[in-house]
Amino acid sequence: MKTKLFQPFKIKDITLKNRIVMSPMCMYSSTEEKGYIEDFHLTHYISRAVGQVGLIMVEATAVTPQGRISAKDLGIWSDEHIPKLTQLVDGIKKYGSATSIQLAHAGRKATVDGDIYAPSAIRFDDKYKMPTAMSKEEIKNTITAFKEGAARAKKAGFDIIEIHGAHGYLINEFLSPLSNKRDDEYGGSQENRYRFLQEVIGAVKEVWNGPLFVRISASDYHPEGLSIDDYIEYSSRMKEQGVDLIDVSSGAVVPAKINVYPGYQVKFAEKIKEQANIPTGAVGLITNGLQAEEILQNERADLIFIARELLRDPYFPRTAAAQLGEEISAPVQYDRGW
Repeated sequence: MKTKLFQPFKIKDITLKNRIVMSPMCMYSSTEEKGYIEDFHLTHYISRAVGQVGLIMVEATAVTPQGRISAKDLGIWSDEHIPKLTQLVDGIKKYGSATSIQLAHAGRKATVDGDIYAPSAIRFDDKYKMPTAMSKEEIKNTITAFKEGAARAKKAGFDIIEIHGAHGYLINEFLSPLSNKRDDEYGGSQENRYRFLQEVIGAVKEVWNGPLFVRISASDYHPEGLSIDDYIEYSSRMKEQGVDLIDVSSGAVVPAKINVYPGYQVKFAEKIKEQANIPTGAVGLITNGLQAEEILQNERADLIFIARELLRDPYFPRTAAAQLGEEISAPVQYDRGW
């Protein structure tokens, strides 16, 4: 019997061949500030598919030009982005990996020229620009931008969409009382602070019926911020809305000291899985097959999101299989070497 890391995982009508996910990592490699997929991205992502990763998730991809973290971020705000995204999807699928894209808006952490936007006019820190507090019309337009981004992702052929609600970007800013000081229906109570994400999910689901993930930051690491208990409640709400999996990260909505160690965020994924009764993905300094297998066997999460280890080792699944005494199929071109 296969180890759990190399067992398939089914979500709606999509089956991942194993539980290894390439976590979205910004590459800041789009030239000319247009947000297009470049040759680098094709090499970067497709090589991890050759390496037998079960699900390749494309980095944070901005739904508006002002929603980019940097001017070199990928974009999905225009139909002109679709052809190159389609080329990337087709290249990944040739090697048996499923495909996903993370739809994002950087909010007050955007570093592009011009005005930047947030729930409230509060900077992240002194190094960042002062954002403009969003009007209700701007909120509505941004929700529509997420919906249109999802429609373009569907046209490009992605299997799964992830909404980026973590790391101090726009959705996370609405959720946290540290960054959301609004006094209208989008601020104040926990229910009101959830409203923006609720409406983004609802809008995306109008055009998307495939698997839907949401990435969260399960702790603000601040005494007046959100904790895992708040995110158990939010995750329950997301499940009711039809979200299929919570991708559980943490931090970065405000500057904070974080005690980082191997698997330091797994405990959050475990609690949400148990208490909100929804599948979760574990991420954060997971670097070897034994560690990943322990998380899955103890039912602490359902998928393993690998980030920097996949930058060091594009063939991490092969490495993990060797560590677990598992045999996996090699791409036919590499059979002699594997």
